[in-house]
Amino acid sequence: MPVAITTKSQVPNVNSYYDRTLLERAVPLLLHGKFGQIRDIPKNNSDVIKFRKYSALSAATTPLTEGVTPNGSQLAVTDSYATVAQYGDYVTLTDKLKMETEDAVETEATQVLGEQAALTLDTLTRDILAATTTIQYASTATQRTEITAAMKLTVSEIREAVRTMKNNKAKKITSMVDASSGYNTTPVDACYVAIVHPNATYDLKGDSAWVPVEKYAGSVRGGVMPGEVGKLDEVRFIETTEAKVYTGGGLSSADVYATLIFGANAYGVTRISGEAMKTIRKQLGSAGTADPLDQRSSIGWKATYVTKILDQLNMLKIEHGVTA
Repeated sequence: MPVAITTKSQVPNVNSYYDRTLLERAVPLLLHGKFGQIRDIPKNNSDVIKFRKYSALSAATTPLTEGVTPNGSQLAVTDSYATVAQYGDYVTLTDKLKMETEDAVETEATQVLGEQAALTLDTLTRDILAATTTIQYASTATQRTEITAAMKLTVSEIREAVRTMKNNKAKKITSMVDASSGYNTTPVDACYVAIVHPNATYDLKGDSAWVPVEKYAGSVRGGVMPGEVGKLDEVRFIETTEAKVYTGGGLSSADVYATLIFGANAYGVTRISGEAMKTIRKQLGSAGTADPLDQRSSIGWKATYVTKILDQLNMLKIEHGVTA
């Protein structure tokens, strides 16, 4: 059930100067959904989507015998299902608040809710992706509880991850979701993409192999990706404070950071067409006899959404510590 957040009336400004310029909110960069397949379910069909994967055939190295039909091969298919769910929230605005406040409260409420919606979907995606079974533990650790702060993200760890991705035959990413549309894609130079916390890039930036974004900004197709800070080996790094952190999950309660590295088609994102995201406004008195004096209006958002890992071998998670 959505939680009603009642906005209280503003205290009158007595003998004070009121700055009408509202302060900018600290909003994290939300990136986790940008590198997956976007597949919508047509409205009035179902809330379940089926992703289908055909396995590669082995090399046919046995010579053919003249006049003899070979046995042939069988296609192997793996079906993966995901069910979209609804998410949403709202705030309630009173008639008294709208009469007394000096803020453009409805506009601000809509922006705050939009930011909450984006954070919600990014968090849902991140937590699904962080549950990947392809895990690389830093240094000598063999499980999360052995990781210390000293087992940092290094160039060697990145190169090991790239080697694993290549051996898994993970193809590189060549496009990402266009931030301006939230649906269409824009081309990027072939690469693996890492989503990383600023505390982790702090360690990487001290290595001579690190190439900061300002050194290659004009030489990459599609330009610099949102949040991109640099590259190492064959990996481009996208930085966000919303990267997964297992607080106290390591040795002696050390925080363990998860750096996610993606190849193409590692995961899918699904919505129901027309129901991906909508803003819902209820005016004063729209509740009928439940609001007989026209005292309450509301603004809310609702979305249908699900993320599904499609191929565990096309992504990898490095669990590591960071410099304190």
